[in-house]
Amino acid sequence: MKSHTEYWTFHTRKHREYINITDRLAKTLAATGMQEGMVLVSAMHITAGVWVNDAEDGLLADIDAWLEHLAPYRDDYRHHRTGESNGDSHLKSLLVHHQVIVPITQGRLDLGPWQQVYYAEFDGQRPKRVIAKFLGE
Repeated sequence: MKSHTEYWTFHTRKHREYINITDRLAKTLAATGMQEGMVLVSAMHITAGVWVNDAEDGLLADIDAWLEHLAPYRDDYRHHRTGESNGDSHLKSLLVHHQVIVPITQGRLDLGPWQQVYYAEFDGQRPKRVIAKFLGE
């Protein structure tokens, strides 16, 4: 088995932003030459996440509204007593989780017909890292 690791840095322009990273993963996979295996994609920050879902603007807006409803920005989070102001960002990250595993079959990401991989930023406008670890043959 071989492995390949990449670290990607994202510096979003907005506080909350969703970046489709599927093509970047596919290009990296092609460069590795792996035919069978998996890739682990993990946000390396506690106010970011990674998920798999449909690449449709209306759905992304719905997901953003849902996350804001479940974990709205508020001034009264206990976490803010530490001098931070991103309590809602931590909660949003918990809702989408920080990593996904995508199978690799016959040299391609083995995603369903509408599935795409997204990096979700909840406390942006500064550099944040993602690790993509490819394992396979």
